[in-house]
Amino acid sequence: MADLKIDNIDNGVIFTAKIVPASSKTVIAGLLDGMLKVKISAPPEKGKANKNLVDFLAKKLGVKKNTVTIISGQTNPVKSIQVLGISDETLLKKLDLNK
Repeated sequence: MADLKIDNIDNGVIFTAKIVPASSKTVIAGLLDGMLKVKISAPPEKGKANKNLVDFLAKKLGVKKNTVTIISGQTNPVKSIQVLGISDETLLKKLDLNK
């Protein structure tokens, strides 16, 4: 299994996520080609899945919702996500990806 590709930026990280909307529940489904795979329970309409993703990641990572931003891929299942105020090590630990 490939590692999650994380770009460190000033005061945060950027990573890519593959989103599977309209799933039975919202969960981290592992890694896929260097991307975080996330199943989202919300449907992919009117931004509901994106909002659900941001809320879920903020809660999972223990950060405020306004520090989690989808910087590209708003209408695409592959999204680039920025999280401020967190290190790559903390990101991996909070997502249970430290092996």
